[in-house]
Amino acid sequence: MKIVTVLGARPQFIKAAALSRELRKRHQEVLVHTGQHYDYGMSGVFFDSLEIPPPDVNLGVGSGNHGAQTAAMLAGIEEVLVKEKPDWMLIYGDTNSTLAGAVAASKLHVPVAHVEAGLRSFNRRMPEEVNRVVADHLSRLLLCPSQTAVDHLAAEGIRDDVHLVGDVMLDVLNWAKERAAPKSAQTLAQLGVKQGEYLLATIHRGENTDSPERLGAIVRALNALEETVLFPVHPRTRKAIAASGQQLGSHVRAIDPLGYFEMVTASAAARLILTDSGGLQKEAYWLGVPCVTMRDETEWVETVAAGWNTLTGADCDQIVQKVRHFVPPSARAALYGDGRCAARCATLLQ
Repeated sequence: MKIVTVLGARPQFIKAAALSRELRKRHQEVLVHTGQHYDYGMSGVFFDSLEIPPPDVNLGVGSGNHGAQTAAMLAGIEEVLVKEKPDWMLIYGDTNSTLAGAVAASKLHVPVAHVEAGLRSFNRRMPEEVNRVVADHLSRLLLCPSQTAVDHLAAEGIRDDVHLVGDVMLDVLNWAKERAAPKSAQTLAQLGVKQGEYLLATIHRGENTDSPERLGAIVRALNALEETVLFPVHPRTRKAIAASGQQLGSHVRAIDPLGYFEMVTASAAARLILTDSGGLQKEAYWLGVPCVTMRDETEWVETVAAGWNTLTGADCDQIVQKVRHFVPPSARAALYGDGRCAARCATLLQ
């Protein structure tokens, strides 16, 4: 069986690290990289460190406005599908690459399998929300990380070929923790931080980076904190901060994006994580690190219900208060599966 897999952004590379290995034991996979994330720090380093097979096709689309970027992806993916004539199109998550893959395949009557189906923020102003809703309604096989996601699809009338498989990111995290552990002390030393004595921050979502008011409030909050803040800066975020004239305090250490192993080590050793990333909310939970999410809503509601994640939006005072006073419960229930999601997905595709 031949499967065309479309990837374009950092979170998708991480998810594919587990599932591509499993698929290639049984099937032929054609890996298409749209080029949505294109520099080495956001793309190449993940292919290298996570042992993802090199892309068979790189569309080299790069950054740009949503319409132009998605249109270029759509045209390139269509060419691949016409040439390869696959049995399945496999897509991940909620990026423009996800949307383009789903639309291109559906136009050519290639069945679509969506990993991480059923997530909803119920905020249609987020481009990610539009992408995931459209992708789900075009998909033949819907692979859900949680019962909440299954319920969301049922509420929209999608009930056939919906499967609760868990989250493939847990597969990758468990694999990466074993490989990162021997070098964890060295990694922390290189980063200049000590176990439990710093905060880890990431900001990348357009709702925060594209709004001077929201970004300004987040930067003011980081500057108001008394602890060391390790801040791997997404290229878009770095440009937005520079354009706004914002200055980070001396205790906020802005560094280049980290590779996945280094990020796992930095996350596990942090006292607390501040983020607007969906993936990092889950990883914080699995690693037992409290998480402050700088968004108004989250798709990963289970982490909030469990008491390990709290939402602050881009409210400076709320962010500072939660960082200082948020304490999760001692217990953590198992969420999002058992770390064997990739095998389930491969079996369902078969």
